[in-house]
Amino acid sequence: MKIDRRSILTGTAALSASAAFGLSMKAARAEATTLTGVTYLPPAYEDLAYGSQGFVDYVNENSAGVVNIDFYDSGRLLSADEQLPALRAGTIDFMFHTTSYITRSLPILGITGLPGVVGPLYENPDRMKRGSPLFDLVNTELQKQGLTALSLGGGLLEPEYIWSAGDPGIRSLDSIEGKRVRVVSFEATKAIEDFGGAAVRIPSSELYLALQRGTVDAAVANISTINGRSIQEQVRQVYEIPVTAFSIGIFVQTSRWEGMSEEVRQAMTAGAEWFDEHSSLAANVDYYEKQFWPKFREGGLEVVEPDQAALDRFAEVSANVREAWVSEVGEEVGRRAIALAMGEAS
Repeated sequence: MKIDRRSILTGTAALSASAAFGLSMKAARAEATTLTGVTYLPPAYEDLAYGSQGFVDYVNENSAGVVNIDFYDSGRLLSADEQLPALRAGTIDFMFHTTSYITRSLPILGITGLPGVVGPLYENPDRMKRGSPLFDLVNTELQKQGLTALSLGGGLLEPEYIWSAGDPGIRSLDSIEGKRVRVVSFEATKAIEDFGGAAVRIPSSELYLALQRGTVDAAVANISTINGRSIQEQVRQVYEIPVTAFSIGIFVQTSRWEGMSEEVRQAMTAGAEWFDEHSSLAANVDYYEKQFWPKFREGGLEVVEPDQAALDRFAEVSANVREAWVSEVGEEVGRRAIALAMGEAS
């Protein structure tokens, strides 16, 4: 059955023929189970698309006759806002999503964006790997809402720093005061406001013009957004303070996952293990370290590195962001998640 946007949004997307019409076991085994997956990210973001497309290719190529994935990127089937409701409704089988986009709906994912935590968590990706205590804790909380993460990308993507236009721009924590700074996540908003900045929510598609016209003085962004939107043409310096961060996860509805055959779950798990091993690693090293940063530096971007005192001060001032998150997810869960992310518990 051809699946289009209208059928998904009205909840009429079909499951495989064997599941929908109760065909005999012999007939069911004769056809691969078709699963529908989505992401709102376009292939032009090669660094981010590498993992999602790689997962799809891995499963399709290694599990022929068991699973066939119909994959829709670039929001062709569902927009970023529509993905989670569609997953919960059972009209798609799985989704790739950036954690920062859905922390308001799934608060436990806020651990991937907490100021003062994301730096150490990014530097120690094993703390987020499949099967790690932190990964298992996140899944325990997600499953209370009927969802399961097959992977969180194997680690954080490089943190979001402060990219500024003008001279002298933002070169220190004190210079944030009075600046209009583009943000996306709740965590980044609070962090910027704590240092006297005005947080402005602007989609990445409008950021280039916003910087060019002076609507904002700076942006909190991952390097992928900078490269994908050519923002390096409008900024003069980047202050490498890890304001917030995110990962890309593979999410399924728990009941749907448990209802899949053992063969299908094994195929998807193998793909998730590939994704866990390669997604964030490829983005952080093959794209950011080896391609994007050298290109930016050659283009004249000034990179300002904070000293340890600035990092410590940022973590201290941002404590209220962490406390607000702990209150939201619960004292015991929140404290344990932060301890695991910081390497203070096992």
